Amino acid sequence: MDFSSIASLSLSLLLGAMTFLFIFRIVLTWYPQVDLAKFPFNVVAVPTEPFLSPTRKLIQPIGGVDITPIVWVGIFSLVREILLGQQGLITMAMR
Repeated sequence: MDFSSIASLSLSLLLGAMTFLFIFRIVLTWYPQVDLAKFPFNVVAVPTEPFLSPTRKLIQPIGGVDITPIVWVGIFSLVREILLGQQGLITMAMR
């Protein structure tokens, strides 16, 4: 494997992991009593909170529901598709 394929794989894994963490964060919003500072939940909260905190200032909860994790799932999915999809920028550059 050359450097570009390793970098592409690493970026794909990173973007996929972040999308998964945000999806898990969406599920956690259904349980407001969950303490995000405790062990199993802080694994999800620590990497996602730097993205969610500034976004919450721009997008207020709608009907008491925090939709910012949904926004970030869309953003990470879009970036992954633009860069690494079948006709993504990095995919086309590697051919």
